[in-house]
Amino acid sequence: MKRKGNWLLFLGLLIAAALLGIIFPGSTGPADPDPAINPGDVAWMLTASALVLIMTPGLGFFYGGMIHPRHILSTILQSFAAMGVVSVLWVVVGFSLAFGDSVGGIIGNPATYFMFHGVNGHTHPDLSPTIPFALFAMFQLKFAIITPALITGSFAGRVRFRAYMLFICLFILFIYAPLAHMTWHPDGILRKWGILDFAGGTVVHMSAGFAALAGAKFLGKRKDYGSPIQPANISFVLLGAGLLWFGWFGFNAGSALAANATAALALMNTNTASAAAMLAYIFFDAQMGRKPSSIGASVGLVVGLVAITPAAGYVNVGASIFIGVLAAIVSNMVIHLFTDKVGLDDTLAVFPAHGVGGVMGMILTGIFAKDTGLIYGQTTTFTHHLIALAGISAFTLGGAFAIYWLTNKIVGLRVSDISEKIGLDLSQHDESYAFKYEEPKTAKDVKKELGLTQ
Repeated sequence: MKRKGNWLLFLGLLIAAALLGIIFPGSTGPADPDPAINPGDVAWMLTASALVLIMTPGLGFFYGGMIHPRHILSTILQSFAAMGVVSVLWVVVGFSLAFGDSVGGIIGNPATYFMFHGVNGHTHPDLSPTIPFALFAMFQLKFAIITPALITGSFAGRVRFRAYMLFICLFILFIYAPLAHMTWHPDGILRKWGILDFAGGTVVHMSAGFAALAGAKFLGKRKDYGSPIQPANISFVLLGAGLLWFGWFGFNAGSALAANATAALALMNTNTASAAAMLAYIFFDAQMGRKPSSIGASVGLVVGLVAITPAAGYVNVGASIFIGVLAAIVSNMVIHLFTDKVGLDDTLAVFPAHGVGGVMGMILTGIFAKDTGLIYGQTTTFTHHLIALAGISAFTLGGAFAIYWLTNKIVGLRVSDISEKIGLDLSQHDESYAFKYEEPKTAKDVKKELGLTQ
């Protein structure tokens, strides 16, 4: 009975959302065509939205392939769960908090687009001037989905699934939505201050990276920390990295919100920075006495994608190569610093890849942004970026600590030692990675084999 009761809150909230959908049905398409709609822009943004969504399953394979086989299904499922939780939360109130009428430039009014009221087939003069506002809302949803999913790599193998579900909700409401509003809403304080974040260096990657750092510190080390991780399936890592690279064209080029030259520039810079970063990462590994590896190449290309994200529409292709190479080398050094010196158990190096990559991208955007960057003799953008980075880091790190603490008080974050030892696939989901077992096993079977039952 206790086990059922733990999930009653989540089921009740979902039913409440369903009832709200009947009472407040939101908006449908416009009665009359909107002459401001550009069919080419609509076609591209529909495509870009689909591309960004495929990144989250790709992330699941990327993380799942790197983790121990006993946690692979749980790790992949965490990415899929984000697609479900955030999609519903976004319609109810998340989008309104991110893009509703500004409250002090920090957060949107939750009533503005509650249950997607007013989110329809018409354009929005400030946010979606040539595409339906509903399409803009769904494009932005894909960013909100992947951000908490990115964090999961830092605590892979040691968090209760129900705790993770609650964490997602709190993170979107209290960290992601305010950052999106401050950075991308026309009245957001960071946007009005001139902060340049083309596609999410601060909103997505810094927030995920610093939340991952907080999670690794709050949860502590795995019980087998120090033992080499036996990757479940390196082919999955390569598959996931390929899907991320593919989907990132929608992530960055789609952030132009139109089928135009800026989108083409962003696509070109995205591909170039990722390629340069992948090469730099494996070359640096080789120079340091480590063999070039599939995982190294995969991590390197992702770091390049992260670093170019805030700059994609603002820099030239030459700068994108520099950004990719420098970010890859710095992230590589930080990953091995964490492993060899710091001893902080960020399981799949989320902070060194996304936190450090996001920071590097924002700094380098302030240097190379066309006309306003440091190399053009302008100091304002660069200085503002440095100040904003400090503030965003503190906000995200402190806010994430608070959310972890609250989640832990409500449902308990960490699984038991026995559950961690037998693996989250079995202990949380009663499933096992079929390719690793000759016959299906239950959690009870594995406990008995390990001598964990009396």
